[in-house]
Amino acid sequence: MADLFGREVELARIADFLRSMRQGGDVRLVRGEPGIGKSALLAAAAELAEDDGIRVLRASGSQYEADVSYSLLNQLLLPLYAEIRRLPPALRDALTVALGFGPGPAPGALLVGNATLSLLTSLARVAPVLLIIDDVQWADRPSAAVLGFIARRVKGSPVGVIAASHNGTESFLDRRGLPTVEVQPLTRDAGAQLVDARFPSMTPHARQRLLDLAHGNPLALVELPATLTSSEHWSEPSDVVPLSDRLQSLFVIQLTGLPDDTRQLLLLATFEGSGDTTVLRGMADLTALAPAERVELVRVDDATGLMTFRHPLIKSAIVAMSTHEERRAAHLVIATALPADLERRAWHLAAATAGPDESVATQLEDASHRVHQRGDALAAIAALVRAAELSATAEDRARRLAEAAYIGAEAGGVRDATTLLADARATNSSSAGSLHAANAAALLMVNGDGDVHTAHRLLAGAIEAGDHGWQANDPALDEALRTLLLISWYAGNAELWAVFHRAVDRLTPAPPDLLSVMSRTFPDPVRTGAAALPELEALLSTLADEDDPARVVRIGTASIYLDRLGDNREHSWRLVRQGREGGAPRRRLSALMHLCLDDYLTGRWDEAEELAQEALELCAASGLPFLTWEFHYIEAIIAAGRGRPAEAFRLADDITHWALPRGVAGVVAIAHHPRVLAAAAEGDFEAAYQHATAVSPAGVLAPHVPICMWMMFDLVEAALRTGRRAEARAHAEAMRSAQIATLSSRMTLIQHGVDALLADSEDHEARLERTLSDPGSERWLFESSRIRLAFAEKLRRRKDFARAREHLTAAHAGFAAMGAERWLARAMTELRATGYRPVIDEQPPSTLTSQEFEIALLAAGGLTNKQIGERMYLSHRTVGTHLYRIFPKLGVSSRAGLRDALA
Repeated sequence: MADLFGREVELARIADFLRSMRQGGDVRLVRGEPGIGKSALLAAAAELAEDDGIRVLRASGSQYEADVSYSLLNQLLLPLYAEIRRLPPALRDALTVALGFGPGPAPGALLVGNATLSLLTSLARVAPVLLIIDDVQWADRPSAAVLGFIARRVKGSPVGVIAASHNGTESFLDRRGLPTVEVQPLTRDAGAQLVDARFPSMTPHARQRLLDLAHGNPLALVELPATLTSSEHWSEPSDVVPLSDRLQSLFVIQLTGLPDDTRQLLLLATFEGSGDTTVLRGMADLTALAPAERVELVRVDDATGLMTFRHPLIKSAIVAMSTHEERRAAHLVIATALPADLERRAWHLAAATAGPDESVATQLEDASHRVHQRGDALAAIAALVRAAELSATAEDRARRLAEAAYIGAEAGGVRDATTLLADARATNSSSAGSLHAANAAALLMVNGDGDVHTAHRLLAGAIEAGDHGWQANDPALDEALRTLLLISWYAGNAELWAVFHRAVDRLTPAPPDLLSVMSRTFPDPVRTGAAALPELEALLSTLADEDDPARVVRIGTASIYLDRLGDNREHSWRLVRQGREGGAPRRRLSALMHLCLDDYLTGRWDEAEELAQEALELCAASGLPFLTWEFHYIEAIIAAGRGRPAEAFRLADDITHWALPRGVAGVVAIAHHPRVLAAAAEGDFEAAYQHATAVSPAGVLAPHVPICMWMMFDLVEAALRTGRRAEARAHAEAMRSAQIATLSSRMTLIQHGVDALLADSEDHEARLERTLSDPGSERWLFESSRIRLAFAEKLRRRKDFARAREHLTAAHAGFAAMGAERWLARAMTELRATGYRPVIDEQPPSTLTSQEFEIALLAAGGLTNKQIGERMYLSHRTVGTHLYRIFPKLGVSSRAGLRDALA
């Protein structure tokens, strides 16, 4: 490290970093211009770490394997093969398959991340572990996701991560929230010291010109003098060029002196990417490496057998000076050596192919399907586009481009989906009728300004005219029918649904399992949901082993109206985490919606609002404006529940104004839900009744409008409150006729709640109280609290105060937990009417909300934030935030002062 002139500050920071990672993990992202000295600082960090007893693992990104899944992680963990074999079976198998060490089904990204984290933390119990990754800008997406996963979880373990990349480049590694340092150019004095040490005989004039040209770039300071043939070169105007261009040209000059077989071996190593000499030895004679080692273009670690280039620009120069045939031959050699790694083999064969080659195109298309199933939409699109370029016929080229367009449109965040579709149609006009092209066009139309009826006609026509023979195992037909299902749902039109069901009924020999279930639980669950319950339960049981993100999302969609989203929570969170680390935005948004809906029903309203905001930001960033209505709906129903009627009505109106011109009648119906809730919370039951019956008339559960199930109790309560007892009875009878109670524990609760409100029967009341005490009903915090409140009001009116107080106390606790201020006030009023005066019934200080008052009382009683959170269905962080606001409002500075302040 004596030659690191002018890097004293950076070396001190490295030492501090190593101490920090020893004490509990740390991360640094290093950025800088090419040649600025990042690799030298990484080498210094490795040397200091090894001297300090830290185990160092190194890897470097390769631009030629950036599309090969887990290629960088393979480099990083290759020295740990024996340790990987000692992992628990599930983690071991995940890494073995992902890294190409063995066969098996593709593991989920989260499982690979957890396996890597487990491996590293296990090693760190013996000695601290430092990961050093150079050229992160060329890391493949799955490896980058694992690195991001590790980087955000090293705290608490003696594991460190240092990753370097060029300025002006972006990578698949999400840098948000990770500490970043910028490597600055050397000062003029430090640069002069470096030149004097390396070139002591340089003339003053040449030294001055070198310092002027290098601008503090250490690589230029070291490399430029070696290329000079005479001092006249320094005065030529052509010397004043962008530094990166100049450096690359200088490397080419250095490489020209190497023997041909050495350059070819370096080219092979560049394309292969891992630097593993064991792998390279199976492809070429490594004795040819000696000339490159002698001039220090490459180094080989005797302990690990890994070959590294002195600087990544050397690799660019090697490729730049190679011929077409040399590059083609290198890729063919690598492909031949990778018979079992089908994805990498396909990419290298593609790189070696200049003209149409249907065999290679087919292999690349197959690779695309494998990576898409792992959730890497961008890698799948890249493979399909390259396969299209290699297609032997215009029809095959158009088909592959259309499929790439569909994947881009369906995944979201791929802004060139429209261009891909246009290219497909330009290649072969008949491709406009292909299912993938029609599917992509329909999705793009819906996400743009087009109306859903036009999208439905386009896609339904393509399905009808397709040459698929209605075979249920046709992937394009299956995807097209799933899109048609969603478009039909958006339209909320019986005629459009009829077209969909006719198409599904024609599938031979039978619809696929997931499409079959979705077609019955999603369009009209009132009539067809119960029959599909056993099949839905069977699908839910497969989630733990399901690696296909698309199936996870679709099982969640099939679960919505049968109230099984709780069974999907863990798997929805998995998709959200994958999305945050670079996965497909559409999958992440669907998972966020499923979590938000379940949060609303179960009283996790703080989380629902946070996730809805995250989703809205993602919609804007990824070019998916169509989906914003879903999260405005979540905001609206939470605002209604929390007593912010103006906000709820404004959001509902925004949704309606957006949906009407596009023919999205299903969403227009949904927009009535927050209006119903807001009106009921305000006590305006006439308005609540009008909005509820606008969706489904009293006595009818409208077909193909499943949101009417979520407003059944609202309609009955509003009808009773406005003197429409006959209408209330008719709706309750419609619910019984449809056997709503068989669909879920929530539907059972609602049915029994409606029956107890309408009937003067001890049997109905006793049945409701048994249902309310059932753990399955307790999960539905908002529904159970509202039903308790309405039932208690009935009990109080007939002066059954003891039973009324029991239900009101439980309802009060539920509303307080959710922050449902207007409902909470109603519960408080009813409690007073029963003659009950609990401590919580005392008027809170005017500066506190009811929820804040509840938290303050519990904290004054000695409960911890965690205990308060468990009681009120809040996170302990949310409780802490509320207390932080409460203290100054009450004029206290700690929990100890709360009791006196409240007294």
